[in-house]
Amino acid sequence: MTVTVLLFASYADALGKSAIELDVAPGSTVRDILGRLASMPGGDRLPPRPLVAVNEEYASAATELRGGEEVAVIPPVAGG
Repeated sequence: MTVTVLLFASYADALGKSAIELDVAPGSTVRDILGRLASMPGGDRLPPRPLVAVNEEYASAATELRGGEEVAVIPPVAGG
């Protein structure tokens, strides 16, 4: 099954892409996606537990994926 991972700001800079298509095994979780990202070149610049949304809803690392989801890895935001 395939999921689309969206990366923003410093996370996109770290991995050199703003979107990545990943093939994952059935029963994969957000934690598995984060592990795959961490193993990519530049992935060591991501925090161990970033904020994540699945299909535009915040999700935990244990959230199971069914395929076709959009997984957004959200960097910290500061403003003034």
